[in-house]
Amino acid sequence: MDPFFAVVILIAVVGLIGLTSAFKFVPQGYNYTVERFGRYTRTLNPGMSIITPFFDRVGRKMNMMETVLDVPQQEVITKDNAMVSCDAVVFIQVVDAVAAAYEVNNLHHAITNLALTNIRTVVGSMDLDEVLSNRDDSNARLLTVIDAATNPWGVKVTRIEIADLSPPADITEAMARQMKAERLKRAEILTAEGDKQSAILKAEGQKQAQILEAEGRREAAFRDAEAREREAEAEAKATAMVSEAIARGDVNAINYFLGQAYVDAFSKLASSEQQKTVIIPAEFSSIIGTIEGIKGLTDKKGS
Repeated sequence: MDPFFAVVILIAVVGLIGLTSAFKFVPQGYNYTVERFGRYTRTLNPGMSIITPFFDRVGRKMNMMETVLDVPQQEVITKDNAMVSCDAVVFIQVVDAVAAAYEVNNLHHAITNLALTNIRTVVGSMDLDEVLSNRDDSNARLLTVIDAATNPWGVKVTRIEIADLSPPADITEAMARQMKAERLKRAEILTAEGDKQSAILKAEGQKQAQILEAEGRREAAFRDAEAREREAEAEAKATAMVSEAIARGDVNAINYFLGQAYVDAFSKLASSEQQKTVIIPAEFSSIIGTIEGIKGLTDKKGS
């Protein structure tokens, strides 16, 4: 082969390699750093970019999307000396590709260890009951601390969640007994409140019934008194009218009084328990006359 021809082929191959290496295609969600002789020069955004062949190269390929990191489970001693097992998840997003690439070595490993350390610090400063009941507060404190620590690395910690908190078996059993006792206590309180309300309502019902009964007796007594009063008024009026008739010499009025007395005496005689036989006297016709007198007096009163 002609040496000149071989040199041309070599130059063409090198040029083709250089031409292809000059074009860089960055996928969406990534940033590439460009290094010239090992020194950072610029950042490539998503899309097609051109770099200088043989002098520039892609340094770090940084994922700019939100990423989830699993924090391994660890044993932590709380403020009241209780041992709990806890793990967590951390949501991070790279906001500065250059800082994330060159300010820290092995970014994910650094953030994971930072989260482990701060979980021990935050959980260890709280009592067990506070840790179990105020998980949101623990998450907020962890987020503030870890986000401040990762800020120089060009990373934004969007949220951190303590995924699992597991106290020892004996503490779990004690908590279950405590919860059962609390529920029994609340049930007894509710039962006592129900009995109390029932007794109050029953007493109120009896009170209302007695009030209504007393009002009924009072109304009945009032009605009886009113009836007796009207009966007495009627009797008084009748007596007054008969007295006026007697004063005028009306024979019917005299017969009314005599007939009334005769009838009363005869009814007492007939209703006596020792009287088995009632003999009608011969003067029974006079009773008829007396009744006629009463009728006449009544007719005059009506007229």
